[in-house]
Amino acid sequence: MTTVNSMSGGTSGASTSTAGTAKTVDYNAFLQLLIAQMKNQDPTSPMDSSQYMAQLASFSQVEQSVTTNTKLDSLLSSTALNNAEALIGKTVTSADGSVSGEVASVKIFSDATVATLTSGKEVVLETGVSVA
Repeated sequence: MTTVNSMSGGTSGASTSTAGTAKTVDYNAFLQLLIAQMKNQDPTSPMDSSQYMAQLASFSQVEQSVTTNTKLDSLLSSTALNNAEALIGKTVTSADGSVSGEVASVKIFSDATVATLTSGKEVVLETGVSVA
């Protein structure tokens, strides 16, 4: 018998703080700001080339971060699906012991993984759930 420590499969790191989100600029907003700055710069006093290169480097870093996050989300989804597939046909018992049965299917949500038993009951796969 195995005890599940954490089986919450998600696709997007759903736990982000509001304060952290308010201080960041997403990819599209950054691009719009850069274009607006270029359109509105004074032609008699153009931007220093080192500042321009620094902004392009920042733009490149933002683009790479977006690509990395997309790949990480894909990897997390794949791992969650593999873990869910391994549970089908196994017997699970809820943390409080009130629900037990053979897993017929598994649903993965952004904040939890739910096993549907052959009896039709559902068990949220969380800390304390046992798998046999």
